[in-house]
Amino acid sequence: MKNIIQKISRALQVVLMAPIKLPGKALNMIKYIALGLGVVETVMDDKDKKGEAESPPAVPIVQPEEKEVRDEME
Repeated sequence: MKNIIQKISRALQVVLMAPIKLPGKALNMIKYIALGLGVVETVMDDKDKKGEAESPPAVPIVQPEEKEVRDEME
């Protein structure tokens, strides 16, 4: 899904940057679609990053017990 949205977004950007004449309504419609796809793409990226940040670490972190820490300090 993410790849499809990225490809459509890139295609719309190419159309907008191309030196061709388009009717005003079509140009405005393409701009709004490109904007909407950009927003959707950003939201999907944020969900992916948020999901990675909330996942537990692959290796459990083992804390030394307080007694061991005190013995090492003495």
